Amino acid sequence: MFGIGMTEMVLIAALALIILGPKKLPDLARSLGKGFAEFKRATNDLKSTIDLEIKAEDERHNKEVMAKNEQKIPTNADEALSRLEVEDESPTATSSAVEEEGSVAEDPSEKLSAAADKDAEIKHNV
Repeated sequence: MFGIGMTEMVLIAALALIILGPKKLPDLARSLGKGFAEFKRATNDLKSTIDLEIKAEDERHNKEVMAKNEQKIPTNADEALSRLEVEDESPTATSSAVEEEGSVAEDPSEKLSAAADKDAEIKHNV
């Protein structure tokens, strides 16, 4: 403890006995013991308070994350279907708008083959 050996402790105890006397030495030891106990109690209280604050902050953070996740995830099948229907309507609305303008909607494979033909023609010309 504190790098003090047995001989140093005996020397300190002998000096305390000589300086304070045999009547005051037990009172000093008692008050030192109470002081150390109070210090230990205060540090334990501080440690427990810090732990409680950390747990409370974690709970607040978890509640915020859960609230954000609940907004993103539908709670029942009807909400999920309505979101899917909204997503499905947007591509069909654009394709139906193109068809209404009088242009014919092309097959994606036809678009790819037309693009490949144009690339081949450009390469041939160069």
